Amino acid sequence: MRKRKVTYPPAKTSTRPAPATGLPTDPPYVRPTVATIDLTAGKGRAGLAVGGRVRIAGSGLYAGEIAVIEKLGTGGVIPSAIVRTEAGKTRQVRTIDLEPVAAGRPPAEPEPTRSAAEPEAG
Repeated sequence: MRKRKVTYPPAKTSTRPAPATGLPTDPPYVRPTVATIDLTAGKGRAGLAVGGRVRIAGSGLYAGEIAVIEKLGTGGVIPSAIVRTEAGKTRQVRTIDLEPVAAGRPPAEPEPTRSAAEPEAG
């Protein structure tokens, strides 16, 4: 008697391509864990200068906040800037995520509170 050849099932981590749906009109399948890359980020944004007021766009911790550019950096592949938000926090942001804001007046100072001992002017 001859011994049978042992066959093992394919590994679950096999590198087989995803099964095709068979319809040529279907869009290609994109895995949900794949990162999207903004190809325009390498160009940066023109018109930014140190001391300029900007709004942080995109998504992230400081999205939508107004900030002041403290330093512009072009050392990497994607141009970036160091900004300080109105809350006093500093962070590095891609210049593509900065939108220039019209230079407006500074925020109004809060009115001093009156104590009960002071008479009202009237």
